[in-house]
Amino acid sequence: MPAGIIRRIAILPDAVANQIAAGEVVERPASVVKELIENALDAGARHVRVAVENGGKTLIEVADNGGGMTRDEAILSLDRHATSKIHAVSDLVGIATFGFRGEALPAIASVSRFTVCSAIHDGDGAEVSVTGGRLDQVREMPRQRGTTVTARALFYNTPARRKFLRSAASESRAIWDATSTLALSHPDISFELLLDGRHRLIVPDGQSLDERLAAVWGADVVRTLIPVEFAVGGVHITGFAQRPADAQPTGRRAQLLVNGRPFRDSFLVRAAEAGYRSAIHPGDRPSLFLHVQVDPGEVDVNVHPAKLEVRFRDRFAVERAVEEAVRNALGRLDAAATVGDAPLMAPRPVWRAAPPEMPTDLFAPLTDNVGTPGLLTNPSADPGQFVGPALLQLADTYLCYESPDGLVIVDQHSAHERVIYEEVMRHLRSEGLPAQRLLLPITIELTDEELDVVASHGEELRQIGYEVEPFGGRTVAIHGVPNPHPRFAAAACFREMVADLARGRFGGWANRLERFAATYACRAAVKAGQTLDERSMRELLGRLFACELPPHDVHGRSTIVQLPTTELEHRFGRR
Repeated sequence: MPAGIIRRIAILPDAVANQIAAGEVVERPASVVKELIENALDAGARHVRVAVENGGKTLIEVADNGGGMTRDEAILSLDRHATSKIHAVSDLVGIATFGFRGEALPAIASVSRFTVCSAIHDGDGAEVSVTGGRLDQVREMPRQRGTTVTARALFYNTPARRKFLRSAASESRAIWDATSTLALSHPDISFELLLDGRHRLIVPDGQSLDERLAAVWGADVVRTLIPVEFAVGGVHITGFAQRPADAQPTGRRAQLLVNGRPFRDSFLVRAAEAGYRSAIHPGDRPSLFLHVQVDPGEVDVNVHPAKLEVRFRDRFAVERAVEEAVRNALGRLDAAATVGDAPLMAPRPVWRAAPPEMPTDLFAPLTDNVGTPGLLTNPSADPGQFVGPALLQLADTYLCYESPDGLVIVDQHSAHERVIYEEVMRHLRSEGLPAQRLLLPITIELTDEELDVVASHGEELRQIGYEVEPFGGRTVAIHGVPNPHPRFAAAACFREMVADLARGRFGGWANRLERFAATYACRAAVKAGQTLDERSMRELLGRLFACELPPHDVHGRSTIVQLPTTELEHRFGRR
């Protein structure tokens, strides 16, 4: 503005105001598609058809069989702040619909050649045409009940906005993402998406959630998911989480819903990932589909122009519920890896007011009731031996037994690793573990990096039972050692654990205590190739199934693998 010229305050013309609103609501063609589909869903549509050409730059058409509009309502819908969703200030609390601002249609119409054709009864409809926000014509148009909205030449009158659109392929991918997201949130409604005349998505109505996920995400992904259902207080979490063994560093899919509304929230995704702690390799990103159901008055959906974000009244309660929901799902046996296809079975809801009390003393000196050394026997606080069918140790590494649904195979090292990890974590947070005093100390020479590890982890070493003190130079003397099982080599475990910590082998762990406990559990557990008697096997399984997350070890690998009877029947041609 030239110096000395003062602009006076004035009311913006409607055309300018609509284009400003378009800048917030209509970011790209996918934004138009999202707004129009949401309007269709709010109108009670059972079928939504989307047709797009040239990435939405040339044509966007969304047709539905919802409640429709009269001629006068169709005209009124193109005025700013005209909406059927709210009528009073009190309606802004506990909004249960998708759209509510009344800006989407006039904003889209202001930057396109726009047509809305609608009818509330078959054969009785009207068509309203608008160009760049200016009303062109209104005419009678017989049609079936529902609404069809067409936007052509998007941003034709705002070339600066059109210039910043991406390629047709990129815009088409964004439209597919927007459509598929809404299709996932409404598996009971049929959707159809055509990109440049070719069907890219066709899903029928009445599908279950896992069927809709398979249609949108692919059957291969869905086979890696396990059901999530959990409730605490006023928060109810449902959906699916990926088995830790199937998570990868890339290719993750994550979808959140709140009361049926898709939204984005990186903090809730992190809370879900926190439920995977000690069950997944650091850096892996599991796929998630989680539906958060709360009282509508406990969530504000009116905080983002494009309705992509929400605000919870008690965010921390929701984050805790999400984390515990995922944790609970991963602790069930169906979270274990399977051979072949396993059906997704919905669990019964779990209502919990607080986390369960954990056993207080599962790491006492290991002798059985008759004084014979055992692998995992603790008479003072025994969670119970594994009671069930006959056990078989295969290749001195895998414990096998029959379950009602097939064959269960347990990796003895991974299982013991999980047991030790959870026991150590409980004791690291409390008084520590009892040490076994040595008559003659063990002296070990370390590198400078390993000496730094011993110095920085002295308290943790003491809490798990290692009593270590400097002996001169690079040598340390060990006067006390832990006693996790008779085959435990205390000196070798100490060397390997300190070397792992010095090399950062477990460096992906965010929590220092978890990193330390995982390193120790890996080195202290019984190894593959060690023969176990039946009592030891049963006690190992008893301890494993008393853990919080029995199906997974601390590296994210499977502790348990299931071979369903159906898969055996398929392999032997019985199905």
